[in-house]
Amino acid sequence: MEQIEKLMEIVEHYRNTDGGLIPILHEVQEHYGYVPREAQEKIASELNVPLSEIFGIITFYSRFTLKPKGKYNAFVCMGTACYVKGSDKVLDAIKDHLGIGNGETTEDGLFSIEEARCVGACGLAPIIMLNEDVYAWVKPEEIPDIFEKYRIKEGQV
Repeated sequence: MEQIEKLMEIVEHYRNTDGGLIPILHEVQEHYGYVPREAQEKIASELNVPLSEIFGIITFYSRFTLKPKGKYNAFVCMGTACYVKGSDKVLDAIKDHLGIGNGETTEDGLFSIEEARCVGACGLAPIIMLNEDVYAWVKPEEIPDIFEKYRIKEGQV
């Protein structure tokens, strides 16, 4: 019930705003961590827009996701500079270490992985970000130590 109230509060805030659908989806994503199907249906109903339009926006913009992400989302830059400097090997090391693929979340909900087109820090290549934490000049062999810090922080060691 509390979730529906929050969703309705978000919708009401932008109901009469031109172009309000995207800000609604941003706030829903922030609240839930993703945009659940039930929220999409409720938004479509409340704003009298086709569900397909909402789904189209969510799947077009990489900012939105249809699945829950981990508490710590690992963004691996795959831009040209990072790729040339070995970000593909860093990504493989993360996948191997966590036992998940791109766009997936660990069973404990702690980590997820996303490829990023470019994070705009080419001089630090290859780069990964765990939420807002930036790791520069990353080598594949450093991956276990990087992720261990977050496990320790969560008391999982």
